[in-house]
Amino acid sequence: MAGDAELARRGGWPWRWLPALLLLQLLRWRCALGALPFTSSRHPGFADLLSEQQLLEVQDLTLSLLQGGGLGPLSLLPPDLPDLEPECRELLMDFANSSAELTACMVRSARPVRLCQTCYPLFQQVAIKMDNISRNVGNASESQRCAGSLLMADRMQIVVMVSEFFNSTWKEANCANCLTKNSEDLSNNTQDFLSLFNKTLACFEHNLQGRTYSLPPPKNYSEVCKNCKEAYRTLSLLYSEMQKMNGLESKAEPGTHLCIDVEDAMNITRKLWSRTFNCSVTCSDTVSVVAVSVFILFLPVVFYLSSFLHSEQKKRKLILPKRLKSSTSFANIQENST
Repeated sequence: MAGDAELARRGGWPWRWLPALLLLQLLRWRCALGALPFTSSRHPGFADLLSEQQLLEVQDLTLSLLQGGGLGPLSLLPPDLPDLEPECRELLMDFANSSAELTACMVRSARPVRLCQTCYPLFQQVAIKMDNISRNVGNASESQRCAGSLLMADRMQIVVMVSEFFNSTWKEANCANCLTKNSEDLSNNTQDFLSLFNKTLACFEHNLQGRTYSLPPPKNYSEVCKNCKEAYRTLSLLYSEMQKMNGLESKAEPGTHLCIDVEDAMNITRKLWSRTFNCSVTCSDTVSVVAVSVFILFLPVVFYLSSFLHSEQKKRKLILPKRLKSSTSFANIQENST
């Protein structure tokens, strides 16, 4: 006991004792079964010296050593093996739990797309956990140790890879366009659009009651088109205004879309309105467009008619030649003389 305590105080048994201990264990197993066949001309392999049960025991012993379990109460591993500090492991577990929650939320919100409006609080939590790992609270040495152990200790860099996946997905979905500047809540336009979207779907459902389960499904949706026309028109106008505002705010980035939640909601509404219900909305400027078109079409007719009425018509006068006049008068004189 005193020797074990002294070894424990010195940090465990030296690493060079490990092969000798393994060899002694193997010899002990073989002596229990009989003498070793040293006189044989054949060179036996490791599987020939040990039975299947003994091989399993050797594997368990190896796994125990690799996991730091050691033989008995003392550990055979050197004390300087790399391991996470308690604070670093706590940061890693916090990031793992937040990442699992965000992943589950993203998958659940895949169809119909509710990614930005449902998962933005969890995305903020993951960003905070990652920021805590990058610059750990405490002195500089502890912060650098946790960041180096968790972010740069291996080639894969799993934590960094997971964080980049979340950031790229969030950016691809343009969720920032649905949120306020500090990303703490949905923007006012987004809330108004989602409210109108829910009202429009409620109008569709209300006007389809009593006809949804008919066989075959109805082909005449005139009631839906008539009663929900104003709701659909208001939703479409708000979506167009949001597109214009987004285009003005992102002039330096052409082709920037709205957030995926708003785009998917509008696509769903338009497919229901146009393809399923076969409805259409008359544009409010149709009358003025038709009037201007007719006016432009009749402009040439009015121009030519006015020019014909106000122009002076010159009458043509017949002028006889002078020679013809003189010959005629000479003939008259001769006739009078006779």
